[in-house]
Amino acid sequence: MNQDENVIELDGLSKSYSRFKLEPITMSIKQGYITGLVGPNGAGKSTLIKLLLGMAVPDRGEVRIFGRRMPEREQEIKERIGYVSDESHYYEHLSIGAMKNVLAPFYSCWDEQQYRQLLDRFELHPKARIRSLSKGMKMKLSLVFALSHHADLLIMDEPTAGLDPVFRRELLDMLADFIQEDTRSIVFSTHVTTDLDRIADYIAFVDKGRLVFCDSKEEIFERYALIKADRSLLDRDTRGTLIGIRETSVGFEGLSANREEAERLFGGFARIEIPTLEDIMFYTAKGRSGARV
Repeated sequence: MNQDENVIELDGLSKSYSRFKLEPITMSIKQGYITGLVGPNGAGKSTLIKLLLGMAVPDRGEVRIFGRRMPEREQEIKERIGYVSDESHYYEHLSIGAMKNVLAPFYSCWDEQQYRQLLDRFELHPKARIRSLSKGMKMKLSLVFALSHHADLLIMDEPTAGLDPVFRRELLDMLADFIQEDTRSIVFSTHVTTDLDRIADYIAFVDKGRLVFCDSKEEIFERYALIKADRSLLDRDTRGTLIGIRETSVGFEGLSANREEAERLFGGFARIEIPTLEDIMFYTAKGRSGARV
């Protein structure tokens, strides 16, 4: 697989539960980049990751990873994936070393030297019981296992949740190092958008089970605009062009998904700024609920 090919391809992927529905999603994730999967809590990020990993069965649609279909080639695909979650999926009563002995045989490329180097780096002792580890230490252990078999794809579900700022920064630096090899890719799910401001190349935004967009970070910031102006500029037509609005006694702040239109309607009378990912997520989520914020 060459760079600029897709490491993940989703075609009409959907899943329904009693109180939640993931609408049909069609998108591609490019190889050799970090893709941030963002959205509010409950938006469908974890459901999407479970479908990618075969931990849930889609109602309809198709998943291809490394050009191979899931679940037909599941074992071959998973050998090339490192998975990191904010929840521990290990046998808590085992020691780190015993858990390693359970996992290592599943990976033909398991690297014992890499494993030991990572344990030293994170100050993890192989005889420590997993149940004795703090949340942050369990996250470090997940990283050790994920990075010890030379994975081509890291899939990370809220990996920075609950981490202290020092290790959070160290983790992001590690991911930047990991991606230096063009054959490697990362999918990083989070609702903390500042994690992605530093490292993400692409952003996929899921809201209420729908894919809002999946584009490069540069394209997103070029397309969206944050407007700050006097409330006198708001009427039925201008309101209709905004995804979400926050009004105060002195003015309003609103998000537009069309910078050119925003400049045509408000230029000269308003401050038009580049929004943050948090701005885009906030106004989109609130605006789609039908409420003005």
